[in-house]
Amino acid sequence: MNRLATNAIGIEQGETLLFSDYQSGGKMWTGSGEREIRKRVQFSEQYRSAPSVMAHLTMWDLDNEANLRADVKAESVDREAFDIVFRTWGDTKIARIRVGWMAIGETGFDDDWAV
Repeated sequence: MNRLATNAIGIEQGETLLFSDYQSGGKMWTGSGEREIRKRVQFSEQYRSAPSVMAHLTMWDLDNEANLRADVKAESVDREAFDIVFRTWGDTKIARIRVGWMAIGETGFDDDWAV
């Protein structure tokens, strides 16, 4: 459990189109086997320590003639940013993926001293 020791709690959320491989013939649409896409997301303000980040699919556009396989998560979380990571494998063909995210963590105060 991440216990926050302050009443200055920041909550930030967003959404990003991670890829659109159908039109460009990218590896998520035309490839097979293990595939991965990473995208770095910057927070609007720096947290005091790495926040808790949740990532989830908000849109997926998949080929219905193959198995549907998807793994989405937040990795490499630090005070300023994190990576959205999407993975698939096997014969899955994915045209587009949009990912939503939410970060919750301890923030600074306007009167904090920089020592």
